[in-house]
Amino acid sequence: MPHHAIATCLLCEAACGISVEVEGGRALSVRGDARDPMSQGYVCPKVVGMVDLHEDADRLRRPVVREGRDFREVSWDEALDRAADGLARVRRRHGKDAVAVYQGNPTAHNLGLLTMGQMVSRTLGTKNLYSASTADQVPHMMASHEMFGHLLFMPVPDVDRTRHWLIVGANPLVSNGSIMTAPDVKRRIEAIQARGGTVTVVDPRRTETARIADRHVFLRPASDPLFFFALLHVVFEEKLERPGPHLAGLSELRDLARGFSPESVAAATGVAPDVLRDLARTFAKAERAACYVRLGTCHQEHGTLASWLAYALAAVTGNLDREGGLMWTRPAVDVVAIADAFGLAGHGRFKSRVRGFPEAGGELPVALMAEEIETPGEGQIRALITSAGNPVLSAPNGRRVERALASLEHMVSVDGYINETTRHAHVILPPCSQLQREHYDVALAAFAVRNFAKWVDPPLPRDPDSKDDGEIFAELGLRLRLGRGSRGPRAALRDAI
Repeated sequence: MPHHAIATCLLCEAACGISVEVEGGRALSVRGDARDPMSQGYVCPKVVGMVDLHEDADRLRRPVVREGRDFREVSWDEALDRAADGLARVRRRHGKDAVAVYQGNPTAHNLGLLTMGQMVSRTLGTKNLYSASTADQVPHMMASHEMFGHLLFMPVPDVDRTRHWLIVGANPLVSNGSIMTAPDVKRRIEAIQARGGTVTVVDPRRTETARIADRHVFLRPASDPLFFFALLHVVFEEKLERPGPHLAGLSELRDLARGFSPESVAAATGVAPDVLRDLARTFAKAERAACYVRLGTCHQEHGTLASWLAYALAAVTGNLDREGGLMWTRPAVDVVAIADAFGLAGHGRFKSRVRGFPEAGGELPVALMAEEIETPGEGQIRALITSAGNPVLSAPNGRRVERALASLEHMVSVDGYINETTRHAHVILPPCSQLQREHYDVALAAFAVRNFAKWVDPPLPRDPDSKDDGEIFAELGLRLRLGRGSRGPRAALRDAI
């Protein structure tokens, strides 16, 4: 008889609750879990991909090693020994910085990669750590670092209690949030409107979110800092500010904003002065207002400034750390403490070897990875570990990245597919499918629009000869520390103790 197993969709940051119909160890169907406190039964069309991925004939079930242009299936012991031996060899010959790590976006919703994966990667001693975050969200993190004292103190919009939601450079109806876990954004926007609130989208495109918003304002790309300065100018000029006692530097911000009147930035932003003034008044006078900026504000020259000004607008109008405004979450797991333990806190503690760019959270910009592989000298990257990502497709200048990967002495990929990136790996270590691993939202709960905690067991049984991402990294890390042929993570840990 079929039964239903409660799980979490792991295909994006929304982390929707799902119910998996299971019979005889197979998944028959997936639907939304109406009892989930966050998603309340909502799922997007991607959810059917959970079963498709699990059953995909192209997904690797066993480790493979590259021989010429072909791959050969091998045992876990042989694959892990080869992976560790190659990495250890490069470290002995060229030093710790010769081994680099790249982590893709799905790391944020993978319990094994967030725990054991981070522990192994960040204890290798290498400065060459890269991830999708540096091409995605670092401007938000830097603004948080400068304004609130920590890279991960990023507040999120309290969308379920706001009366006015200003969305700039984001399309949450499609993304269901990003650094804002909010399943079913359409329902949440309709709820804002039903209680008499309004939603304004500022974006160069008429996005899906813009189509259902109360107002859409077109903005010239990369003019976001000018836009926010103009709003602040009006707030100060018309004495609409409501700052709390905890703010510092308010007079300096007022002086800076004085030079950005709506009239002076209208041509550059493409937004008429009267529209800019109305947007500022609407935000400042709303009973509760929240501003949300995302990828559009990050992917520009002054992305950090744009993110900082968005936070400043909330702070100056009294909408920071306030119901219905921007708020900090209170997750069950102290993500900041974990981040500090793994070295994710801080900025500028070291710089890249070739061009001297500063790190953020212990990571260097992924746009630099190819040049760090190609450029000879001490600290040159000669080996790479990748997991949960395909930088040949997703990183800047993918063709250059691909050429660089082909030149590596050794490459190990923790991935379920042979793709544009992993085809250059010498060893591919495939994790079990997403339906075969337990899950807890360590990272995403820290940026959710509601505080929640949810553990789910694997809805499907594990194949006898399979490992999840955390077990793979544990085995690899132990081999690097204790030598090849370790008898599994638990036995090796007992021996080490």
